[in-house]
Amino acid sequence: MLTELLGALNADGKTITASPMVPATLSELIRLVEDGTISGKIGKEIFEESYKTGEAPGRIVERRGVRQISDEAALWEIVDKVVTANPRQAEEYAKGKDGLFGFFVGQVMKQTQGRANPVITSDLLHKRLGR
Repeated sequence: MLTELLGALNADGKTITASPMVPATLSELIRLVEDGTISGKIGKEIFEESYKTGEAPGRIVERRGVRQISDEAALWEIVDKVVTANPRQAEEYAKGKDGLFGFFVGQVMKQTQGRANPVITSDLLHKRLGR
């Protein structure tokens, strides 16, 4: 987030002391990413909006409905559906075509509109795909 802040300040020709994003707001955003409420990618989007509007990151997350999905049972259903819907790719992955793992992660992300927790998703995919 520091890189995002410095980049935005530089683009606006502002110094850190003139930042429209106060430390408490930036800290709130960092906590949302660190505690898994949102992903790092979504965190960057929330940063941009909060920086421009002054709205609190938590309020933006709730308003936009971008809370990360970390519920293993809910993600397992999606992972299972994605693998079942792509038997050819699952078979090729099982035969050693490791690059297909990214395909499966991408499909889960697509199904969840990018809200699936990537760490949990990867763990579940490894279990479901058997590797």
